[in-house]
Amino acid sequence: MTEQDLTQQDVVEKLRNTKLAMLTTALPDGTLLSHPMSIQGVSEDVDVWFFLALDGGQADALRGDPHVNLAVAEAGSWLSVAGRARLVEDRALIEQLWTESAREYFPQGAEDPNLGLLQLSGDSAQFWGMPGGKVAGLAQILKARVTGDQPPGGTATTEL
Repeated sequence: MTEQDLTQQDVVEKLRNTKLAMLTTALPDGTLLSHPMSIQGVSEDVDVWFFLALDGGQADALRGDPHVNLAVAEAGSWLSVAGRARLVEDRALIEQLWTESAREYFPQGAEDPNLGLLQLSGDSAQFWGMPGGKVAGLAQILKARVTGDQPPGGTATTEL
């Protein structure tokens, strides 16, 4: 895969087909900390939306340093998106993005005063992957382990 192979639309599609991602933030002392996050929505401009507790440590870290990295993986492929985060308190957008599965973290529902939105605006993305999707990728990894061969695949980077 070459750099021209990865487009912004590819990144949008991969993120829209992902439910969970790891979001890495930087603490004030420079320590990197990753959190599993449920993706609530992805715009054509690679704005990724998450629900977030406004009074938690993750929100505090983002107020201090908005630089983040989002990572998603499935058998045979990995996507990393570098960008900037912004905390958003937009009740109408919260209502629009609300899902009942979020109630596990926010029992008061979309009206929870501690519920905010995190908007990640992507700056660049890097993809590593194998041709053929999940099943084919997993089969290629297993075959390479058995035969000792290098699995097929490649990497690509794009500015967003």
